[in-house]
Amino acid sequence: MVMRAEDLSARTIDADSREKAASIPELLVSADSHIDEPPDLWHSLPADLRDVLPKITAWTEDKRPQGGLDPDLRIEHMDLDGVAAEVLYPTATLRAFRVPQKAQEAAFKIYNDWVAEYCRTDPKRLFAIPCLCVYDIDWAVEELHRCAGLGLKGGLVWQVPDPDLPFTSSHYDKLWAAAAETGMPLNFHILSGHSYDVTKLVGIDIVRGSVNTKTADAVTTVFDLIWSGVFDRHPTLKVELVESEIGWLPFVIQQWDYYFNRFKDSPEARRKFPIDRLPSEVFDEHVYVTFMDDFVGSQTLRFWGERNCMWSSDYPHANMTWPNSRAFLAKQIGDLDIEKQKRLVAENVIELYRLEL
Repeated sequence: MVMRAEDLSARTIDADSREKAASIPELLVSADSHIDEPPDLWHSLPADLRDVLPKITAWTEDKRPQGGLDPDLRIEHMDLDGVAAEVLYPTATLRAFRVPQKAQEAAFKIYNDWVAEYCRTDPKRLFAIPCLCVYDIDWAVEELHRCAGLGLKGGLVWQVPDPDLPFTSSHYDKLWAAAAETGMPLNFHILSGHSYDVTKLVGIDIVRGSVNTKTADAVTTVFDLIWSGVFDRHPTLKVELVESEIGWLPFVIQQWDYYFNRFKDSPEARRKFPIDRLPSEVFDEHVYVTFMDDFVGSQTLRFWGERNCMWSSDYPHANMTWPNSRAFLAKQIGDLDIEKQKRLVAENVIELYRLEL
């Protein structure tokens, strides 16, 4: 039996969006898709390290596409969805950002090697982000350089740090400098680090984590980076908030600008800021964000975020827009100017990672 695209989707599509799908620009590049790690990925590690790492599930659900594990099948599914290229993030390995340092470093090296091999199936269409353990910042810098040599892009850092290592500290300065020097963006994905564990949430806490905590984590991360002066010290550094959606950002940045202007000239030393320009200006130059199915956020793209926001499909996760991505995009950005659409669905991510498709 031939499976229709609409039968594969985890979401329903309204008829109007389906009709408008053909108007979306031809070139689509997902800024956030995922792989599914093989269940035996860490089997070579000693038991004391392996036992603290998250268990990797063999995905056998009927409606979960298997291209997360099989790169050849993934390419077929990208063709079905009309997606030219994808930037790839881990799945189970995201949860390894909260394990002890030794196990984390060992797991990340294995993962980075595995995902680099996965991308070699089609290096003009598959681009993966390596994982960086930042307990030892020298280790992280060395791994960033090693992974660049493997053809990987950027560097995934925990979104919620160990409480003893806040982003406002000088601990990360060598990594900020290395990423700026090499032109490798640094990435902060939801569910990475010392926050909630989505696998353990029940009842209303599933929603609390998925909305309240997730958004608060993202606000704190970008606040700490901007307001502690990271980008003033490293003026070529680029970072990306991944899978946090975008609807909250214009309001939050507006409020930061308001309080910056209100207090920046205060004679009180306790109100002295580490930055001397508007947070919105810093954000515009240095921070990128992804959106997937955020209708409220997409309406703000009429006046904000044209060069900072990037579409993502989230394939093969349950939230994915595959295989009806154009219809979802039509619903969200189909009324925008076509040149702005091109930036949002491809050009921004191509420029950020200097992709050669």
